[in-house]
Amino acid sequence: MNAHAPSPRLADHAIDPIFLNRHSPRAFTEATLTEADLLALLEAARWAPSASNNQPWRFAYGLRGDAGFAKIADTLVPFNCAWAEKASALVVIASKSTVEKDGVANPNPWAAFDAGAAWMSLALQAHLKGLFAHAMGGFDKAKATDLLGVPADYTLHAVVAIGTQGAADTLPEGLRAREVHSPRHPLSEIAKHGSF
Repeated sequence: MNAHAPSPRLADHAIDPIFLNRHSPRAFTEATLTEADLLALLEAARWAPSASNNQPWRFAYGLRGDAGFAKIADTLVPFNCAWAEKASALVVIASKSTVEKDGVANPNPWAAFDAGAAWMSLALQAHLKGLFAHAMGGFDKAKATDLLGVPADYTLHAVVAIGTQGAADTLPEGLRAREVHSPRHPLSEIAKHGSF
């Protein structure tokens, strides 16, 4: 697994470097990942917090070279497929949009929020293991629903490419300049005391 280079990002307040160093590159080597390695990342996602401990997140995954990977890759828009097909694994993140109470399925308004927490747990665990995770929304949800047999009460959120970071010059020319740690808005723009 590869080592992470220090990030040029600077925090407005003191935080653990994992938050500054984690990023979502598109360049991947063709290194393989074992199913046990991938399951360790999904295990971290499993322990994310959720409203009323409903744990609505669900994952479908494939390892490069297997049928699951091919099905997921087939749902990606061409822009994403051009780089994500080199990743070691692809994971689809969904959430169960209903929760049962007294035998009745009720809407779960927190499902997407909770699935986001699971995604972040996966991304941080990948980082701790020397891997990179890049979530993307550019995929055909209807096609993914069909190919992966997604039940009607599930919502698809993202496809995540996971692997070892490769050199930027392996990407199509138009993507090479974007292979950097992206900045963030200043905290003063996104957090206000007592109001929005």
